[in-house]
Formats: sequence, structure tokens, C-alpha cells
Amino acid sequence: MSQTTVVSDRSPVFSSARLPRWAPAVIAVASVVLSIGISLAAGWESRVQWGLIAALLFVIGTYAVTARIEGPRQAKDRVATSLVWVCFILAVVPLLSLAWTTISNGAQVVDGYFLSHSMNGVLNSDPGGGVYHALLGTIEQVLIATVIAAPIGLLTAVYLVEYGKGALARAVTFFVDVMTGIPSIVAGLFVLSFWILILGFSFSGFAGSMALAILMMPVVVRSTEEMLKLVPNELREASLALGVPKWKTIMKIVIPTAIGGITTGVMLAVARITGETAPVLLLVFGSKIINNNPFEGAQSSLPLYVYQEYAIGTEQSIDRAWGAALTLIAFVMILNLVARGIARWKAPKTGR
Repeated sequence: MSQTTVVSDRSPVFSSARLPRWAPAVIAVASVVLSIGISLAAGWESRVQWGLIAALLFVIGTYAVTARIEGPRQAKDRVATSLVWVCFILAVVPLLSLAWTTISNGAQVVDGYFLSHSMNGVLNSDPGGGVYHALLGTIEQVLIATVIAAPIGLLTAVYLVEYGKGALARAVTFFVDVMTGIPSIVAGLFVLSFWILILGFSFSGFAGSMALAILMMPVVVRSTEEMLKLVPNELREASLALGVPKWKTIMKIVIPTAIGGITTGVMLAVARITGETAPVLLLVFGSKIINNNPFEGAQSSLPLYVYQEYAIGTEQSIDRAWGAALTLIAFVMILNLVARGIARWKAPKTGR
């Protein structure tokens, strides 16, 4: 006796209405137009208010339209996506505005003469002058601070990840966390009281570098610590199983594997200290002439130059301040590009 089973070829088809891909763009444009209309009718002239109202209308409009066509569940998903886009735009717009303002004002001043001359012999109210002495001071001070802070921070992170246990490791972690929140003026006052007032050394670029190194160290420690934790333990265990000592495993396996993230962390710390003004104002003291020796005599730096020129308040000095600000941004950008190149070059190669 045989039994025949009949299977229908028909399968249920699930279909639902979907918003077209261009719908979010239309909702965004409509939100902007409606926001401008509401703001003009209410007499609000602030474009920040226009943007906030447009963002609110965009989220509300997205939910209303999606709930009408796709249902409340899909509407909640689209609202979450809309909030992510709104937050992204709110973060990008100030950055673009800052970059555009700095470039538009600084590009009028920055040229070969501005980058190759100092303020020696130039009056505050006179045009001309340059930023060479401040650029040279920034390069020397940041380089010395990096030479001091990067090895100490790296070795501290290696100790915390690979060796640190017990009360000492907890104490080191605690003090690193405390140092992360130290204001820059406190680091400058510490070096001022110890290095200059107690030990009797003079104001110099090296004194400023020590304060910058204090600010840089906790950032290097924290970033390097996280990168070392991401290295798989299997790599350590395989190296140790082959009889390689632990210190050589760290030097040859762990650090090269994490070198990309470590370099990025160091460059973040460099970017954090490059724009510091308070320690430089206290310890480096500022100078209008070129001082190639960071260990003796007052020096200048780009953030201090910007502060001093803007504080003068003349049209010429404000123009020079914008030019120095643009130079500082370009300096940090070049450092980051170089760091990315080094990280990619030194990153471990994986064979196919």
C-alpha cells in the first residue's frame, strides 16, 4: 500500500510596503525648508536654532511617514538610524565650520615668507613677521616630550598588561587615571616649582617639554594598554611553548602585533599636547627671536604665538594669529599622516 503526498508548489508570499530609497533625502529637505519657514516666522535669526529645529522635524517626520507606510516597528528602527545620522551631522558641522574659518582666515597670511621668518624687529601694529621661531619651538618641545613620555608610557603599559598583579599594579593604574584628568596648568605649576624655583634652572623649552610629557604619559599608557590587550593570547602561548623567553616574546611578538594601535595612541597624545598653551606660557615664557637651543633661554611655540598675537588685538596681529592657527592644524595633520604611514609599514604582514 503506497501513500502519495501531494506538495503544493505554491509558497506564501510576504509583501509589505516599503519606503523608496530617496524618501529620507526628501524628508530631510522638507525638514530644512519647514525649519527655515518656522524660524523666519518666529523671528529667530540663529542658524544653530534652524539646524536643531530641522533635526527634530527630520526625526519626527521619519517616524510619522515610516509608521504610516511600513508600520510602527519599522518606524522605530528608522528613527534610531535617523538619530545616528543627526548626531553625526551635529558632530561634523562644528568641525567643518572650524576648519573653514581657520583656512579662510589663515590662508591669506600663510606663505613662504610667513613660515621662514620670525617676529624679530617687527612691531605689533606693523604687517609682516612670521611664525618660524614658534614652529621651531613647537617641533623641539613636542619631540623632547615624546622622547620622554613614549618609552615610559609604553613600558608602563607592558608592565600592567604582561606582569602587573597585586597592589602595585592597582596603584599604578589608579595614578594613571588621576594623571589623565590633571589640568595642563597644574602640570606647568609642578615643573615651575620643582625645576625652576627649587632646582634653580631657567625658563626654557625643555622645562615646557617636561610639563607636556606629564600630560602625554597617561594617554600613551591607556592607549597602549588597550592595544596590548587586543593581542591574542594564543600568540604569546605559541611563542612561550617554543621556548622563547617572555621578554623576547613581548619584544618580537606582542609589540609588533600591536604597533599600529600603539603608534596611533602616541600620535593622539602628541596631538593632545601640541595645542597646550598654559605650560608653555609658564615655563617657556615666549620669545620673538629664533632660539635653536631648547635647553637654554626663552622659546616660543605655535599655541603661545596664537595667544599672544590675538591678545594684542590689532588687525595685523589677529591675521598672524589665524595664520599660526592654520600652521598648527597642518602640523598636527602631517604628524598623523606620518604616523599612519609608519603604522602601516611596521604592521605585521600576513601571508596568504
